[in-house]
Amino acid sequence: MVFEPSAAPSGRQPFMEWYRQQTEWGEGHDYNDPAVSTPALKAWFLDIIQSFPPLNGPLSSADLPEDEDSVTDYSIGRSVVYCGFAWSKPGTAHKKVVELAQKHGVGFFDVSSNGAEVWLTKDGKLSLAHRE
Repeated sequence: MVFEPSAAPSGRQPFMEWYRQQTEWGEGHDYNDPAVSTPALKAWFLDIIQSFPPLNGPLSSADLPEDEDSVTDYSIGRSVVYCGFAWSKPGTAHKKVVELAQKHGVGFFDVSSNGAEVWLTKDGKLSLAHRE
């Protein structure tokens, strides 16, 4: 999941509570449209879909790409973009998410990592903010 750093609280416990609230998907809008998100998250999304096209939403296509495993399920909120990548793409997806998070200055919550690591951009690079 990538997120707007200014919207997320600092500290492990407040962040995890905020994350739980975000993933209740109760903002009252369609979670497939990047128009609801912050400018940085929209820019991140428009970049990531060049490598991992969306399964649903206004920017999805009825035609599958040559690499069908690259199609990704996104849930787009005002302050978060949650990504469900194919299990066959963990290394490639992780690398691209990190690269683009740094580029666009958004945070990265590595939900699938052993320590559920939270990364924030500092001086143009992601640095570990906290983990379990």
